[in-house]
Amino acid sequence: MPVMQAITLIRRAAALLLLVPGLAPAADVELAGVFGKRAVLMVDGGAPQTLGIGQRSKEGVVVLEVDGRSALIDVGGERRRVALGEAPLRIQPPTPQADLGLSVSLTPDPQGHYWAQGSINGAAMRFMVDTGATYVSIGADEARRAGIDYRKGREVIMNTANGPSTAWLLTLDRVSVGGIVLYGVQGTVHEQGLPVPLLGMSFLSRLGMRSEAGLLVLTRRY
Repeated sequence: MPVMQAITLIRRAAALLLLVPGLAPAADVELAGVFGKRAVLMVDGGAPQTLGIGQRSKEGVVVLEVDGRSALIDVGGERRRVALGEAPLRIQPPTPQADLGLSVSLTPDPQGHYWAQGSINGAAMRFMVDTGATYVSIGADEARRAGIDYRKGREVIMNTANGPSTAWLLTLDRVSVGGIVLYGVQGTVHEQGLPVPLLGMSFLSRLGMRSEAGLLVLTRRY
């Protein structure tokens, strides 16, 4: 193959890779301003870009949510929140589909309950697996530890073992169990608190679940 033809093919392949979702390089993202539901972002020290919800910067940063002083963004599948007045946030997107097929095995306690060590937005949590819970559910104290301003969520009434309870429905940026990490997981925060954080179906439905030799095995499917 002629040298120039080979170089052309390599350049075309590189260009195609840049178009594949999730292959964006690491980025330094700064929130320079907020105008209503539009965020002004500076990526890698470049010129300010004003983006509405759902819009993508030329570097591939997508704006998912905007409030008064912060914005939720997506860079190659990594969702993070940037705030006004803070230093640029360094975001290293995960390797695409790196943990597909990854499994976590859970052992039941004497009462038959399964417990999982994990985190929400990086804050450590010990969840009780609850297939009867619609959402990942935590109390207000856990929400504060995870840096969640839950009152910006939607107020709802939830039925609990102690009767109806007020909670806030919102999207959790990142929920992990073992090495399995999911982004954009719906959750509820109960201001009156819960005995333990619950790992509900908003997380579990995105995994494979099977019983194996007395263990509950959770497997990342997509």
